[in-house]
Amino acid sequence: MTDSAANGAAPQGQPQAQIVLQKLYTKDVSFEAPGAPQIFQEEGQTNLQLNMAQKVGTLAENVYEVVLTITLTCTLGEKTAYLAEVQQAGIFGIAGFEQRNLEAILSTYCPNVLFPYARQAISELIQNGGFPPYLLQPINFEQIYAEQLRRRAAQQAEGQNAASDQPAGNA
Repeated sequence: MTDSAANGAAPQGQPQAQIVLQKLYTKDVSFEAPGAPQIFQEEGQTNLQLNMAQKVGTLAENVYEVVLTITLTCTLGEKTAYLAEVQQAGIFGIAGFEQRNLEAILSTYCPNVLFPYARQAISELIQNGGFPPYLLQPINFEQIYAEQLRRRAAQQAEGQNAASDQPAGNA
C-alpha cells in the first residue's frame, strides 16, 4: 500500500471524489386557500395528501441542479382547505464518482440536504395562511431510492422475459 492510499489520499492521476453545495435557493413557492375565510368556520375531519417529486438537471460538467418539490393538499370534507407547494433547489458540484454512485448521491444525499429547508417553508406557509402548524415527518430518501432500483430491476426482468417469450419471426 502506498503512503497516499494509506492516509486516504487519492492516488495521483485520479480525481478526488468531492461534493460541494454551491447554492441553495427556493425556486418556487405557492399557497392557496380557496375557501378562505369560510373554511375557518368549517368543522370535520381533515385529510392531508403529500406529493413529492425530484428533478435533476445538468448545468455544466460535474455541476447539477436538484429540485425537490413538495406539495401538501389539505381537504375538509369535499372542500380544499389549502394547497401548499415548495420547490426547494440546490446547485451541487459533484466530481470523482462512478456513474452508479453519482446517481445515488443525486437521489439520496442531495434531497436530504434540501428537505429541511422545504419542510420549514411548507410549515411557515401553512401557519401564515391561518391554519394549525404542520411539520412534515422525516423522509428516508435512501429507502425511496432503493425501491426505485428494485422497480427498475423488476421492469428490466419483465422486459427480458417478454422478449424471450416472443416467437422467432420467419424470414
